Amino acid sequence: MTPERIARLRQVLDKRQPDLTIITNFMHKQRNTSAIVRNADAVGIMRVHAVVGAQQYQEFRGTAMGSQRWVDVVPHQCLEDAVSEVRASSMQIVAAHPTEPATDFRALDYTRPTALLLGTERAGLDAEALAMADHYVSVPMVGMVGSYNVSVAAGIILAEVQRQRQDAGLYDQCRLDQATWQRLFFEWGHPRVRDFCQQRGLAYPALDEEGEISNPPAWYAEVRDMLAQLPESDAP
Repeated sequence: MTPERIARLRQVLDKRQPDLTIITNFMHKQRNTSAIVRNADAVGIMRVHAVVGAQQYQEFRGTAMGSQRWVDVVPHQCLEDAVSEVRASSMQIVAAHPTEPATDFRALDYTRPTALLLGTERAGLDAEALAMADHYVSVPMVGMVGSYNVSVAAGIILAEVQRQRQDAGLYDQCRLDQATWQRLFFEWGHPRVRDFCQQRGLAYPALDEEGEISNPPAWYAEVRDMLAQLPESDAP
């Protein structure tokens, strides 16, 4: 990796927000999901929870999770599963909802651990989903249309989230634990070696101060010797 690449990865990781996430509930259009994930990365979100239903669960796991390089997209069969996971991290759930009882999205405190809940493009959030939220927010509009595109609304709300967190100093110091930081730095910087190790259940090799694999010939030789002892192994 070039020094510029290493500096960029470190800068991005140092601003990741582990207590901020998004839940998408049955998005019908893949381009909207992709746009939301892009918005998430822009404000330092590490993980997006995508509720896709039981029928599409296996297909989504096989295709969508590997398509995002910087944000983990975690599929769920039902909204209850996604909500339970973020609740375990003591996050408030904020539902984007265009009508009452929603309040102006700028009135909420997003410096608290937060999960932004987004509904479908067609119907928004139903009563069951709204019942799982702690707060409801909307983006004020003065035109004839009733709502923004879901990915646009997400971007507007997330811009306010970033502003509040920036003012509170939440981007000024690294908020990831060291093990997570080191893992992501390796996975982002060495995707081919990451995939090789994950496919074979191998530990990642150590990195030197420049972010490169420390003594790569020795590591490759060690891996070849180890895999050669296994039946039908695929050595590098």
